[in-house]
Amino acid sequence: MLRWLPPPRYWRPLLSRIPEPVHARVVPRVLERAVSAPEVLRSLEALEGRRLGIDVRDLGLRWVIELADGRLRLAEGDAEATIRGSATDLSLLASRQEDADTLFFQRRLELTGDTELGLLLRNLLDRMPWEAIPLAQRIALQRGSRLLRAAREAHARRH
Repeated sequence: MLRWLPPPRYWRPLLSRIPEPVHARVVPRVLERAVSAPEVLRSLEALEGRRLGIDVRDLGLRWVIELADGRLRLAEGDAEATIRGSATDLSLLASRQEDADTLFFQRRLELTGDTELGLLLRNLLDRMPWEAIPLAQRIALQRGSRLLRAAREAHARRH
């Protein structure tokens, strides 16, 4: 059944119809929930005031996020460092089902801009207490990532 699930690049036209104000409300809300625990925020303090870009190539989605006053928010302007990858690979990274080094060495993820900031982020994410992220989000992230990976593999076998 999974081989019939279209790859994320086919979702791009649908996502492009979502107005920017919706992204501006939804993205920070999702990020806020993920980092709302005090121990998670403490682990990210070194990123205060820094602008990080997330570029989901196959979906055509790009955000610049910033930690300001202890809260993640969408930022204006250019990112100091940007991580690029497919929706599947970025979700595998976020759910800790794939190691960042593996994804970068296999060139499935790309880091541009201030590489020192990118490495700092990677190290902070590695040290972030996974159990502090709300259980429902961890489950959704891991199940969604497994589904995307399985669909990608089934689609590749089909073609």
